[in-house]
Amino acid sequence: MSDDQIRNIVIVGGGTAGWMAASTLARLLPKGKATIRLIESEEIGIIGVGEATVPLMQIFNGMLGIDERDFVCKTEGTFKLGIEFRDWGDIGNVHFHGFGDYGEFIDGIAPHHYWMKLRELGDPTPLADHSFPTVLARKLRFAPSVTSGGEAAHYKYAFHFDASLYARCLRAYAEGLGVIRREGRIVDTVLRGEDGFVEAVVTADGERIDGDLFIDCSGFNGLLIEQALHTGYEDWSHWLPCDRAVAVPCEHGGAFTPYTIATAREAGWQWRIPLQHRIGNGYVYSSAYLDDARATETLLANLDGAPLAEPRILKFTGGHRRKFWNKNVVALGLAAGFMEPLESTSILLIQTGIARLVEMFPSRDFDPVLADEYNRMNTNEFERIRDFIILHYCLTRRDDSDFWRYCASVELPESLQRKIDVFLARGIIPLYGEESFLEPSWVAIFVGQNVLPRRYDPMVDRIDLDRLRAGMRHRCETIARMADALPLHAQFVERVCAARPGQAVGR
Repeated sequence: MSDDQIRNIVIVGGGTAGWMAASTLARLLPKGKATIRLIESEEIGIIGVGEATVPLMQIFNGMLGIDERDFVCKTEGTFKLGIEFRDWGDIGNVHFHGFGDYGEFIDGIAPHHYWMKLRELGDPTPLADHSFPTVLARKLRFAPSVTSGGEAAHYKYAFHFDASLYARCLRAYAEGLGVIRREGRIVDTVLRGEDGFVEAVVTADGERIDGDLFIDCSGFNGLLIEQALHTGYEDWSHWLPCDRAVAVPCEHGGAFTPYTIATAREAGWQWRIPLQHRIGNGYVYSSAYLDDARATETLLANLDGAPLAEPRILKFTGGHRRKFWNKNVVALGLAAGFMEPLESTSILLIQTGIARLVEMFPSRDFDPVLADEYNRMNTNEFERIRDFIILHYCLTRRDDSDFWRYCASVELPESLQRKIDVFLARGIIPLYGEESFLEPSWVAIFVGQNVLPRRYDPMVDRIDLDRLRAGMRHRCETIARMADALPLHAQFVERVCAARPGQAVGR
């Protein structure tokens, strides 16, 4: 081992972010390269009320070598084809953001343009009928792969699961690869005099733990990235006014959906995340327009079953640290920033933050070029996700509360306004670097809220109309037929990955 290599990695905080980081580094770093220590306190606990993810979760678990069905079983999880949005845009509106597209490009042109042409000619078929995951979700069906049907079968999926169980499983996985866990609460941080780098952390019982690289997974407090290094925070409350959530699990009731439900409320929105033995629920809201008592009352009045715990209030500020990598500290999870969970991006941002750290893994000299590039890419990703979340709010035509009137009138980030303007002009979604959501996702929200371009791409008119109608009809018929042939989500879960409590995820 050369003198400039990282020898000691200290992860401050456990939970999903800490144990995902520990597991990844233990899996990917050369054996013997560095000692990995994780410090967490049982006193602090984990923020989690049923977690929803995006399809990158499949890739992450696959990288660790975790069997998918084993993972779902051990975390009491279910499958997720997308998100159903209720009462967004207008009260009574229901639309779906599925993890799939609306078909292959035809002569280089996205399929929603062809749908728009047929719509103008009187075809009533919804665009959603061209999305396989959307049709599957509507029928409450699921299977992890479909081997026939050609391009109509293309779709992805993600998961709902218990984050505390997942963290526990990853702990067993990481410790099996040599990660050292230390129980303790950090009470002090020691900085190097010459450059202000973190030299060590000190626990409540007086133990000093030195490190070369520190990964801050300490939650909203940001023990290292903020309290020790005073990095600063980009506050996005102007665009994302929701700053509270009240959360509670409840007994099962209603449909066993292979999707998350996000229902717009008076001053925000309510989530519904189905797990195998309970449903996770929460009301994300703006304290400027709704008090905690009213929010709690609204949530409890809109559960599918009896509550299983006392409601918890969580406070947050949408935004991110001004630097995700500052000196020798890299922040992940809530310590790095927070985006309300409307599109299930919290774990996504942990995964991409870890992936970039592995790609740009430093030496002990901590070349600032790597940190600058890491910060640039993370900032871009946060901003792209921010814009996508704002889109759900700003398209609204609701005029039934001060909250929704504010959302409709707020001045938008320039990057989002440009996307909206280009889409309205010609149905095109301009994409930039570090985009987490691609064109079909943006189209799902625009069209789902009945916001359509002024015209479709004129190149569409090159296609023979009868051939176009036949091709689009064939896709919808194929999707419906294939969906009907798949098992119900509840049946699939019960048959292949029903939860068996008390086990740990295997490697």
